[in-house]
Amino acid sequence: MSKPVKPPQDPNNIEPIQLREALEERYLAYALSTIMHRALPDARDGLKPVHRRILHVMRNLRLDPGSGFRKSAKIVGDVMGGFHPHGNVAIYDAMVRLAQDFSSRYPLVDGQGNFGNVDGDSAAADRYTEARMTEVARLLLEHLDEDAVDFRPNYDGKEVEPVVLPGAFPNLLANGATGIAVGMATSIPPHNAAELCDAALHLIKFPNAGVEKLTQFVVGPDFPTGGIVIDDRASIIEAYKTGRGGFRVRARWTTEDLGRGGWQIVITEIPYLVQKSRLIVKCAELLTAKKLPLLADIRDESAEDIRIVLEPKSRTVDPTLMMEQMFRSTELEARIPLNMNVLSGGKVPMVMSLGDVLREWLDHRKTVLVRRTEFRLAEIARRLEILGGYLIAYLNLDEVIRIIREEDEPKPALMKRFKLTDTQAEAILNMRLRALRKLEEMEIRTENAGLVKEQKGLKALLKSDDEQWLQISEEIKAVKEKFSKKTPLGRRRTDFAEAPEIDLELEQSMIEKEPVTIVCSEKSWIRAMKGHIEDTSTLSYKDGDKGKFVLNAQSTDKIMLFSSSGKFFTLEAGKLPGGRGHGEPVRLMADLDSTDSIVALFVHAPGTKRLLASTDGDGFIVLEDECVATTRKGKQVLNVKAPSEAQVCVPVDETDNHVAAVGDNRKLLIFKLSELPEMTRGKGVRMQKFKDGGLSDARTFNLKEGLSWIDSSGRNFTVTELKDWLGERAQAGRLPPKGFPKSNRFG
Repeated sequence: MSKPVKPPQDPNNIEPIQLREALEERYLAYALSTIMHRALPDARDGLKPVHRRILHVMRNLRLDPGSGFRKSAKIVGDVMGGFHPHGNVAIYDAMVRLAQDFSSRYPLVDGQGNFGNVDGDSAAADRYTEARMTEVARLLLEHLDEDAVDFRPNYDGKEVEPVVLPGAFPNLLANGATGIAVGMATSIPPHNAAELCDAALHLIKFPNAGVEKLTQFVVGPDFPTGGIVIDDRASIIEAYKTGRGGFRVRARWTTEDLGRGGWQIVITEIPYLVQKSRLIVKCAELLTAKKLPLLADIRDESAEDIRIVLEPKSRTVDPTLMMEQMFRSTELEARIPLNMNVLSGGKVPMVMSLGDVLREWLDHRKTVLVRRTEFRLAEIARRLEILGGYLIAYLNLDEVIRIIREEDEPKPALMKRFKLTDTQAEAILNMRLRALRKLEEMEIRTENAGLVKEQKGLKALLKSDDEQWLQISEEIKAVKEKFSKKTPLGRRRTDFAEAPEIDLELEQSMIEKEPVTIVCSEKSWIRAMKGHIEDTSTLSYKDGDKGKFVLNAQSTDKIMLFSSSGKFFTLEAGKLPGGRGHGEPVRLMADLDSTDSIVALFVHAPGTKRLLASTDGDGFIVLEDECVATTRKGKQVLNVKAPSEAQVCVPVDETDNHVAAVGDNRKLLIFKLSELPEMTRGKGVRMQKFKDGGLSDARTFNLKEGLSWIDSSGRNFTVTELKDWLGERAQAGRLPPKGFPKSNRFG
């Protein structure tokens, strides 16, 4: 146990602080530390601090692409001890990810040993694996010794580390990045390096180029595991324009002919970051739970390449339909998010567009070029100064030797005798005797002339913005050539396609189509009986209950329920309880309130319109497709306020042109259908005016064919002379014709 800390006894040494301010200050410091030094990548080199430190240490260990391998434990130890004072597990995990060719599109670490696999198996311990840098990492570190970037002290101040890498490779977009900070996150998928170089070259020529133009070069992500992106072009452009969005990626599959009409599906590529073993296990679980009725078996026949075999239940199954079912139910289709939230200039977190990210990289490359040039000019100046001293020494070699031999302090004597600078005198004194053999005037003058010429060219480069961009373009072209699409590493792996349009619902395809009779009682008990029942008088109900709705349907149909609260609920006919017994309460399948009653129950017919109305007499026309609910909670369409309730839900025929409304006061009003608006949700407009009571019933009809109703004897009665009841919407109406039912309903 730690020793207890006693508070200060002197009250004068106690400083009062505001707890709120102290907490805010510390939380803000933590948030900024997480954002700046851990979670978000730098837009210039596309690296987080841990990745940058790993590469810096590997460079210090001289682990170049052509050199030998070193133990990963040595690399991790140097990173942790010198630059990254965190757990060795976190450092090694970051290093492993940089080496995995299924995680990084262009790996920065060349690993030797077990670095994990696409199944999700973890890498071996760091004492068993070895590593070195790849060519991509070398490009990121190129010119680091030429004062191309700033350095800062490490955590203990004993060493220095680069603030950012020179970044000759477009790493941020090429390899992507993920991270979660405080209040923000980043998620950037990998892209093709050659396409990024083409876009950067175009941006150099046309600095004001928009995202629409840049996406002609960067057509979309390029995942290391391949796959097919099924998003449309407009959504991809919008994602790159805003810096936020996502991409739907599907597995790549082919149909393999087995002969004699047999076939199987072979999957050769799976979506990015999906573990193959977990994918197989999830598919097997769904298969066992009978949620993949078109699939008979799934097998993993992978060796070095991915090969997942899907066996259909029947030869007659449509392969496209089967795969659409698999894509909907499993991780064979995944959504890869896009959130280009990165550090601009290494300091400011912000969401950038595609053009902003490329511009940030190009500006960094220009800064690096200028700093490299200035560093080289300084080196040339120092060398020219030394060469001038060597030339004086060569022309006066005997005198120089005499002064060195005879003078106690030869340096000031040389400087005074030949008017040398301190640097020149020091270089002459530090010259080895064997170098005198090579000290020739012609060689000195030749080197001097070459350096003067180079100096002139570099000074011209610094003065000309066009020359600088030309130099950067040449460097980018070299990178593009090295990682062109003709190379195994640079070839595009991810393709683009449109998802097939399947007219038939997958759920319907899984259910055998057969006739059923839907029976719903007054107390909302529902069942689906096989076949179409003609004589409904034989149907039985629970004691105290009676029939209310009887519908002829198919097992693949959707049954729509309209409640008195104005909500629509959708039931699957094939999933309703069978005809044995009295069924089950509707409330087990839909979240109906205890006070709600069922106003209408009907088979969904796409494209059909319906008239909805409340007891207050408000109503409108709605398209049936807009009423389909996708959850148990239903879909609110008609807005009603207690004590008002939904009262009417009747179909509207294409030939109907008038509306007939009758109230509890036994007043009938007929007006044009065009006076009712077509809406998707709302209260509607007043159909009929009432002094007392409310709306009893309403329906639409064709005026020429007349208004029909069912009388008390069950006979169909039609009236064609309706001039006395014609009016405008929201009028009171008048008493209906003789023979109209006393129930005030059309039947």
